[in-house]
Amino acid sequence: MSVLTSISVFFVIWWTVLFAVLPIGSRSYHEMGLKPPGGGDPGAPVNPNLKRKFITTTWIALVVFSVVWLVIRFHLISLPPMRSTF
Repeated sequence: MSVLTSISVFFVIWWTVLFAVLPIGSRSYHEMGLKPPGGGDPGAPVNPNLKRKFITTTWIALVVFSVVWLVIRFHLISLPPMRSTF
């Protein structure tokens, strides 16, 4: 797998994991029984902890990417050869 392909695959995995991690541990103003400040949405999280979630996302994505890389590197799943259409 080339470097550009690896970066692209990691980015797609990271982005997918981010959307899986975002709702974990989030409590909305409505769930907490609080009024949102300044006319905000009651469904917005009180404390989103984005820095912590970005770090968690990165670690999970690294583990998933490592598994994908190992599977491709050691041919644990055979992929069909690429054919040129030109």
